[in-house]
Amino acid sequence: MLPAVQTAVTALPTYLPTYLPSPPQGVWQLGPVPLRAYALCIIAGIVVAILWTERRFVARGGEPGTVTDIAVFAVPFGLVGGRLYHVATDWPTYFGPGGNPIAALYIWQGGLGIWGAIALGGVGAWIGCRRRGVPLTAFADAAAPGIVTAQAIGRLGNWFNQELYGAPTTLPWGLELYRRVDPSSGLPDNLTGVALDPTPVAVVHPTFLYELLWNLAVAALVVWADRRFRLSHGRAFALYVAGYTAGRFVIELMRTDPATRVFGDVRINVVVAAVVFAGAVAYLVWMRGRPREVFGRAAEESGRDGDPVDGTDDGTDDGPATESSPDTGSGHDDPGTSNPVTRNGSTGDPDEDQRSENEAQVRSSERSPASAPGGKGGAANPSSVDAEPDTPDTPAGHEDAPAEPPSAAKS
Repeated sequence: MLPAVQTAVTALPTYLPTYLPSPPQGVWQLGPVPLRAYALCIIAGIVVAILWTERRFVARGGEPGTVTDIAVFAVPFGLVGGRLYHVATDWPTYFGPGGNPIAALYIWQGGLGIWGAIALGGVGAWIGCRRRGVPLTAFADAAAPGIVTAQAIGRLGNWFNQELYGAPTTLPWGLELYRRVDPSSGLPDNLTGVALDPTPVAVVHPTFLYELLWNLAVAALVVWADRRFRLSHGRAFALYVAGYTAGRFVIELMRTDPATRVFGDVRINVVVAAVVFAGAVAYLVWMRGRPREVFGRAAEESGRDGDPVDGTDDGTDDGPATESSPDTGSGHDDPGTSNPVTRNGSTGDPDEDQRSENEAQVRSSERSPASAPGGKGGAANPSSVDAEPDTPDTPAGHEDAPAEPPSAAKS
């Protein structure tokens, strides 16, 4: 048996590619309609981002369907912003000698700058949030992991387009680049052409793949940190921006494909990544310690619009605060009621945990004597647990009659 295994292992390199191959083409013709892999990857990324953001947004208390309404504004703005950034940073291609200004509109040929997409997409999201009456920061926090995952999916489009690569390499995951030509004329056409000869013209670092994997790691980091530290007021989004730009800075230094250069011989995206990273880190520090926003269903059901849902006292006196201990009173209106975070066990799903926590907070506020009809507010009297019930000599509804305490306070 062992000799057979050794023979199979020895023959394995014969059947596996030595390097990572590029697709022979990135465009297929369905009659008169070109089917472009780059566009399909962008669309797939947008769909994933919307679906994931919807789930996270509803778990934070938002109304179902709100994310789709906001996306109606954010997605077109983002596509336009991404194209504007690309054209602005590569303007000689379109407006320089021999350039074609009309080609600046050919978004299907590739060329979307993530910086412009996020900036102008944020403007569209702000418009949508204003129309639906939800905080932009809460929406951004819900969208953060979905956005960076969409970027990872979009990088597959760069693979089909044979772009975003680095220097030559002999590593086993090196990317083979092929010479693509127009089958009808035989002229070079890297974008819409076909590789008729499978012999690679170069083997390079697949920097698109490095960024794809880094983006997925950033998405996982944001989900973990959001669950662990209950990020709010745009901090989950800022963490995504900081994480993404840190990786992009390093990967940009590895790339050798054509790009606009500034300050002598520095790629423009290296400079932008450094500046945006510094801004994201500054925002994270500035906004630390803020409680989560309450909005949508959670705010309406609890009647405490704008208050935190994590038991943090924000200085207002319109609802009971809770402590982390399940055995002691809070010192406010609900003695013996534990914090929803400690009362409910984790399901392993951060979105389900958040939804359960919102529901537990609403139930907590409904059980509070301050929110019950006729409740006095104030701290509960421990001796009222053993108080005698009303007698016929006591008028019904006497204001000094002790209220029935929550079941959690009974011995």
